[in-house]
Amino acid sequence: MSIKVAVVTGSNKGIGLAIVRALCKQYQGDVYITARDVGRGQEAVKSLASEGLKTQFHQLDINDQESITTAAAYFKEKYGGVDVLINNAGIAFKAADTAPFAVQAEVTLKTNFFATRDMLTHFLPLIKAGGKGDFPGLRRTVCACKQLQLSVNHETVGGGTNQTVAGCHGRVVNVSSFVGARTLNNCDAALQQRFRSEDITEEELSGLMEQFVAQAKKGEHKKGGWPDSAYGTSKTGLTVLSMIHARRLSKERPSDGILVNACCPGWVRTDMAGDKAPKSPDEGAITPVYLALLPPGATEPHGKFVSDKEVQPW
Repeated sequence: MSIKVAVVTGSNKGIGLAIVRALCKQYQGDVYITARDVGRGQEAVKSLASEGLKTQFHQLDINDQESITTAAAYFKEKYGGVDVLINNAGIAFKAADTAPFAVQAEVTLKTNFFATRDMLTHFLPLIKAGGKGDFPGLRRTVCACKQLQLSVNHETVGGGTNQTVAGCHGRVVNVSSFVGARTLNNCDAALQQRFRSEDITEEELSGLMEQFVAQAKKGEHKKGGWPDSAYGTSKTGLTVLSMIHARRLSKERPSDGILVNACCPGWVRTDMAGDKAPKSPDEGAITPVYLALLPPGATEPHGKFVSDKEVQPW
């Protein structure tokens, strides 16, 4: 049986690193930290090693097409594809940032929407078929990626314990935000209708995201029905993209059992969100890891927006 592999983007720190930590404790397979900076990525590997957790690293800058294609080729060659993909990489301008809104719109959408879309373009075809039939179960053993027995609180690792998941694959998790849902509600009625429709295509969605950036550059985005939130708009787009891909996979690969979802980790204490947030990174990892480890045979959630392990209205 081929070795299973989980890939987490933007995972050298913050929520991404916490997701990797939780997967190392629960997932029976190789877990990869990826990051733009090789040095920071390798330091993250060492940091987890000091906790008795074994992970691997591959350079990946989602804003660089060549980096994406190089990484995709690596995972295809070494593993025959990818079992679990968590798109965590993203950016946000601080509230006090003085960069013009036009700049914030272009830069934020470039990473949070367009670069993540590019990741999915190259990696979705690599996602292996999900498991079928009875769930093989949770083994009460120390995970292969653990060098010592750790006491892990049930609430901090996606609803798991020291048990590891065998045979779980075909999962794509896009880390979005409740800010995207809030931003959707602040769009005009026409935009809300399109973002909630089940016939919106990836091409139409990308066009709307491009429209937002173009109008923001002209200072006309409010006239176009858009709110004043570049980050929120990028996450609205990412959540809708997740739904589009879920519908597409259900149609094109109906027997493969692949589940695609977007999620909100919550307001988490990170460099990006600040130190006043109520959740720790490990707490922020709970929902992404829960979705990544949905058992074989599961059919839901799929194409949903999930927060605190519960499907949210969209």
